Amino acid sequence: MAKVLVVEDDAAIGSVLDSALRGHGHTVQWCRDGRSALRETAADLVLLDLGLPDVDGVEVCRRLRSALPGAVLVILTARADEMDVVVGLEAGADDYLTKPIRLAELLARVRAHLRRGAPAAPSTPVVRIGALEVDIASRRVTLNGREVALRAREFDLLARLAVQPGQAVSRDTLMSDVWDSHWHGSTKTLDVHIAALRRKLASAAESPYEVPRIATLRGHGYRLEGD
Repeated sequence: MAKVLVVEDDAAIGSVLDSALRGHGHTVQWCRDGRSALRETAADLVLLDLGLPDVDGVEVCRRLRSALPGAVLVILTARADEMDVVVGLEAGADDYLTKPIRLAELLARVRAHLRRGAPAAPSTPVVRIGALEVDIASRRVTLNGREVALRAREFDLLARLAVQPGQAVSRDTLMSDVWDSHWHGSTKTLDVHIAALRRKLASAAESPYEVPRIATLRGHGYRLEGD
């Protein structure tokens, strides 16, 4: 089971989350403001409310991502506007849920995130596409020998595309394979992760020609261009 950090100032919501997560065997640390959350040094998964009483939730998200790089970070927010969601994801969140939260969906998301792992088959432990090398076993990505630091979901997404270079992969397939087979959330999460992946590969390259292109297939999904 996992260590879950719940950052929620609403006593009723926090109590429900704490009880439900403990009931499923998780260890829970419940913080009611941003400052106390930022003092935490270990967590497998973070459930973060953006509307905190002391520190802006997006800033808390950004700092928790830096302090807990291996944790899965899920935003819980009443802000349903798409731009608010994008800002949160770009601050480092892996996922988001809008309030009012459906407990069954939340617990399903928690299970899906904690099951994350490399999606590629063991028969292809290392995938090379031009200057890009994706080592499935060690979960490392290099570009002309320079390591590219990716978050867990970014790596999973790149690995899923890399095992079928040149082939179209639908949005539904990517959400199912990289997130969860019973995913019911918005695919905006996918778009933000693709954008982050493109930026990180581009910033690691000495030349734009080193980077295999992730092509957007409108109305369908994505394709990693390569030999």
